Amino acid sequence: MSSTGKTQRGLKVSSRSEIAPFYVMEVMRQAEAQEASGGDVLHLEVGQPSTPAPVLAREAAKRAIDEDLLGYTSAAGMAPLRNRLSAHYLDWYDQEVDPDHIVLTMGASGGFILSFLACFDPGDRVVVASPGYPPYRNILTTLGIEVVDLPVGPESRFQPTPTMLDALGPIDGLVVASPANPTGTMLLPAELDELIRWCSSKGVRLISDEIYHGISYGDRAVTAATWDQAVVVNSFSKYFSMTGWRLGWLIVPPEMRRSIEHLAQNAMIAAPAVSQHAALAALDAHEELQANVVRYRENRTILLEGLTRLGIDRLAPANGAFYIYANVDHLTDDSTELARLWLEELGIATTPGVDFDPARGHKFIRFSFAGATQDMRRTIDRLQAWLKST
Repeated sequence: MSSTGKTQRGLKVSSRSEIAPFYVMEVMRQAEAQEASGGDVLHLEVGQPSTPAPVLAREAAKRAIDEDLLGYTSAAGMAPLRNRLSAHYLDWYDQEVDPDHIVLTMGASGGFILSFLACFDPGDRVVVASPGYPPYRNILTTLGIEVVDLPVGPESRFQPTPTMLDALGPIDGLVVASPANPTGTMLLPAELDELIRWCSSKGVRLISDEIYHGISYGDRAVTAATWDQAVVVNSFSKYFSMTGWRLGWLIVPPEMRRSIEHLAQNAMIAAPAVSQHAALAALDAHEELQANVVRYRENRTILLEGLTRLGIDRLAPANGAFYIYANVDHLTDDSTELARLWLEELGIATTPGVDFDPARGHKFIRFSFAGATQDMRRTIDRLQAWLKST
């Protein structure tokens, strides 16, 4: 494309369409191509459970297909599902949430787009921690919103603090994630309360990414829904093991409910009806879902202990989610090249840190332990053999 924003045929293409890729999806594409040509690939690149949706969810989807019209729902989503989510917050967090303040979305990704559109204008300044989930940065940039990258590291457990935020000057928004991708670190209750108080005192809109809630290896994650001015983003993809069903939800401030619903009406009409039926049942499938968390815990132990034994020992704590963020600068100054080499030579698909931190990510690799336990053991075995040979 030329610098004028036109193709070689002279037709205009928007500058906003020149969005950076989500590199993990590029790695997944390369890994699938390698598998298609006969390669044996261990998938530690994508944050996707290797288990299907819970049995109750699949059974409910089948019934809905047989018995329900499966037409449009309201843009905010089916009332029974919003009511059940309200009960979920009372059960898990002892927090009352008005069902009318819950909006079902096309995945958490759709929730981020709706919330960023509703909360910010072009030119607003929104803080995003680095390392952090790349679509925050990419979506905000596409919408003409200034991304203020906040470098975080081990000293704050890869989470922002009010002291860090004070140094950034005036800002309009803050995106936090707990558990976080790619580090798996979590905000303690007092830390989240402190950030809420800071945002409230400064007039800063807080967007809280809570899509990994339910997957933790100590204390349960806390929710920002305690503040009625926060926007909470969650999803059925991770804990509920329903990535391909593309269903998430927002908890929104009362005065934003109608504007977000209007945006949803125009942008996507409604979230998939069959997924909403399945999700309603999934909210009663915790026994099966907790068994998945037990597997993640075992996978986490295998990788943490195995990587440390191999000298890859500067690791983020991984208190939640299913990722290990590893400093590999003793092996390379180009994690993208290292990830390519591991994929092509070892059949291990990982994600280079540049996806999560453009400035410092060349020193880091993210391992996802959402897959099969045997794949974690095989990963350590292959890396051990490679390190011995180099």
